[in-house]
Amino acid sequence: MAKAPEEEHPVKAFGWAASDPSGVLSPFKFSRRATGDEDVRFKILYCGICHTDLHLAKDGWGFTRYPILPGHELTGVVTEVGSKVQKYKVGDRVGVGCLVGACHTCDSCENSLENYCLQQKQTYNSINTDGTMTYGGYSDHMVANERYIVRIPDNLPLDVAAPLLCAGITTYSPLRYFGLDKPGMKVGVVGLGGLGHVAVKLAKAMGTIVTVISTSPRKKQEALEVLGADSFLVSTNPEEMQVSSV
Repeated sequence: MAKAPEEEHPVKAFGWAASDPSGVLSPFKFSRRATGDEDVRFKILYCGICHTDLHLAKDGWGFTRYPILPGHELTGVVTEVGSKVQKYKVGDRVGVGCLVGACHTCDSCENSLENYCLQQKQTYNSINTDGTMTYGGYSDHMVANERYIVRIPDNLPLDVAAPLLCAGITTYSPLRYFGLDKPGMKVGVVGLGGLGHVAVKLAKAMGTIVTVISTSPRKKQEALEVLGADSFLVSTNPEEMQVSSV
């Protein structure tokens, strides 16, 4: 007979989980594994809310495993480290993003590209190597292999850092990968939502000239005056789009 989530592992945990496609989050008692030799355990202080969390909580893509405890933009303070951990110590400020596991033996893993591993383990809604579910950051603490832990600089507030672990890297990575990170380059950001506003801030910090392209005229003031974009185009306005293409 399968064990209840709070009995699967030795360390008790508490969080908020959805039990059906309504997506309603309710108090949830579960458990996390004991701290292994290469593991880092930390108290979760902040967790961003990504729209992926909402999609999965409501089974929007058809592969949600209930109960589901979302959250993959989590930051906090280390409370325990395994005997073989080299990079972190108790008291360090850390975070975890979208992944908490992979095979560690394939070509992708050996080249630090665990996100391409066919056996990767997502921070939540994945089956771990021991057959139990992974649970995310809408909870009181997390344990993960140090390979998936990132250090948060002391001058970066933990609440601000949390969304960078998904929305941040999702926009930072293509800017760097496609070489759109040079001062004076022109960069277009389509949409000013959860990802778009981070893209604007990152691109501006890199010294680029940023144009926001949006369907919402009401976002113009925020784009220009708050986020520092250089120009704003309404994509549903043919005249603006025509002028911008000349």
